[in-house]
Amino acid sequence: MAAVTADTLVLPRVKGPGLGDTDRPVLAVSTGPQGHEGEGFPVRRTMAGIDYAHLDPFIMMDHMGEVDYAAGEPKGTNWHPHRGFETVTYLIDGQFIHQDTHGGGGVIHEGATQWMTAGSGLLHIETPPEQLVEQGGLFNGFQLWVNLPAAEKFSTPAYQPVEASDLLLLAGEDGGALLRVIAGEIAGPDGAVHRGPGSTHSPITLVHASIAPGAQLSLPWQADYNALAYVYAGSGTVGTGGQPIHGGQLAVFGAGDRLTLAADERQDSRTSSLEVILLGGRPIGEPMVQYGPFVMNTRAELQQALADYQSGRLGVIPPDAIMPHVYSGGRSDA
Repeated sequence: MAAVTADTLVLPRVKGPGLGDTDRPVLAVSTGPQGHEGEGFPVRRTMAGIDYAHLDPFIMMDHMGEVDYAAGEPKGTNWHPHRGFETVTYLIDGQFIHQDTHGGGGVIHEGATQWMTAGSGLLHIETPPEQLVEQGGLFNGFQLWVNLPAAEKFSTPAYQPVEASDLLLLAGEDGGALLRVIAGEIAGPDGAVHRGPGSTHSPITLVHASIAPGAQLSLPWQADYNALAYVYAGSGTVGTGGQPIHGGQLAVFGAGDRLTLAADERQDSRTSSLEVILLGGRPIGEPMVQYGPFVMNTRAELQQALADYQSGRLGVIPPDAIMPHVYSGGRSDA
């Protein structure tokens, strides 16, 4: 895994368990189905089948990969619209190029996050760079959709890059886990609060945790947030009851203010640790309706979003637009 490594001995620690803490029970562990998105890249629908009451404010999260592409195989999305929510793309391996009709854009590198607030609406493209298409290579990442409350559905679109070097690095209380905090707050000892760099409309916490073989992570978690843990590599357990979990599975936690996860003593040859995406947020508690790339509060708003897109009111593809690179077939003049 190429995203971030660090010596946990010198990192700030999270707050350890104390009297009065309530460990969150595990409500369910599910395996997301696999499919394809965009121009045909493989994804795992990590939250498929989970009641929205346990997900709010999250709408979906696709695990893109892990896949080792041959030359000519990497694919992304062509230009398409969004309205009413935020997209968060976190890459572990590989690269994506982004451009949108509101001026946002750039290369998403390994370990970096692209945070795009679609708000009132825009068009954008996410596509692998020419070099990846021509040569192939490892690709692994996530795209999370975060809902916006009704009062912010028509906010001005925005784009924020969060580079790998921007991530807040923490260690578990005993140093057995490395945490990369992308957004949100994690409590530290003696009243300290550790804050990630991502700026969010809906209050959420998003963390990538690597738990060493045989180690346990006990993590403080805001009581008014929900809590989810997606394992993308390795095996271990979730909850104090030690429910087994492995790569491709999502755990849904119940109420409480602390999460417990542990890594098995032996991991497979493809990973050196239990790799987990931890996320939670304060539920918005409003009606949510979705039609493809539009997430609104009513069916009438969905119909208006579609009409606005068809009439060009969500933006027009710019003359300098990035387009998906077409594989040359290995010609030297590519």
